[in-house]
Amino acid sequence: MSGETERDYCLIDATTPPRADGPPYAECVLCRKPTEYPESHKGVTLCPACEWQEAQRTACSG
Repeated sequence: MSGETERDYCLIDATTPPRADGPPYAECVLCRKPTEYPESHKGVTLCPACEWQEAQRTACSG
């Protein structure tokens, strides 16, 4: 495995939308609770608890 790094295997896109300054907040797509993201954000939004669980589920194991 010459020249290969952990980065070669962990290609998860960890970008997140900008935090909202205040309500209205987008709903979590998993549990429907308010997130920290603006309602106008397009795409998948997760509340802090579901975001953490998703990160744990998709984390690369070595």
